[in-house]
Amino acid sequence: MIGVENAYPLGEDLSKLQDYYDRGARYVSLSHNGHSQFSDSNTGERDDVWLHNGLSELGRQAVAEMNRLGIMIDISHPSSVANQQVLELSQAPVIASHSSARALDPDVSRNLTDEELLAVRDNGGVVQAVAFRGYVNSAKHRAYVEALNALQAAIAEELGYTLMEPAEVRALDAEQREMYTARLEEINAMAEPRLAEEVYSVAPPVDVSDFVDHIDHIVNLIGIDHVGISGDFDGGGGVTGWDDASETFNVTLEMVRRGYSEEDIAKIWGGNVLRVLDEVQRVAAEIQAQE
Repeated sequence: MIGVENAYPLGEDLSKLQDYYDRGARYVSLSHNGHSQFSDSNTGERDDVWLHNGLSELGRQAVAEMNRLGIMIDISHPSSVANQQVLELSQAPVIASHSSARALDPDVSRNLTDEELLAVRDNGGVVQAVAFRGYVNSAKHRAYVEALNALQAAIAEELGYTLMEPAEVRALDAEQREMYTARLEEINAMAEPRLAEEVYSVAPPVDVSDFVDHIDHIVNLIGIDHVGISGDFDGGGGVTGWDDASETFNVTLEMVRRGYSEEDIAKIWGGNVLRVLDEVQRVAAEIQAQE
């Protein structure tokens, strides 16, 4: 289904939500990685600067309009305060399309607190744990990246190359960037046989087991009917063992190993979100019938 990860392009014209719905949009987030005219973003935690202290008045109106249209409200990017306000206002269940548990990684503002998770349960909604390695276990991922970068730097030095920061690479012209990419591929190829001893043994990568720890936490806290899964592959997501759709079975296998039943797994892999979509559509029909 089509999702709109940031309502910012709506401007201040809520009638565009109808247009989005008609074009197939079935879930919308009121902000993304920055505050919008509708809602504060979780990114405000970086500097404690906020626009609305949660939702703006326009944001509150947007919640009502999405309820009326039958669009699921996505709370994965707004601030904790904004999310609590959405949950208080919404007549229909909400989703967190790609959010892990802050209890397991408190350094990531994108992860949901236990308080938020419980509120989603009480709302009847669903939280889709996200396999984004930097959100699943940020400390473990930082250690892995540092070990990998050290190996790459050592090989680059042996070859007489100088590694660049991402911003420096972006500043290159097309020809220079192509040459640099070719050199980096050469370095990575030389690093491959050394990864096990020099990286994985000292700083293992975030993997499927770490990811399913988040599923376990959310299930144990709010129940099997309120949990889903997201890869967020188009947004940098993935963990070792589930880096693309071809490796999806590895997640199911890990859940089986932990005792999840076939019925549980069917709910987590989509049944719960489809239930919420049906409920959101039912609430919308009731609202429209009263107009």
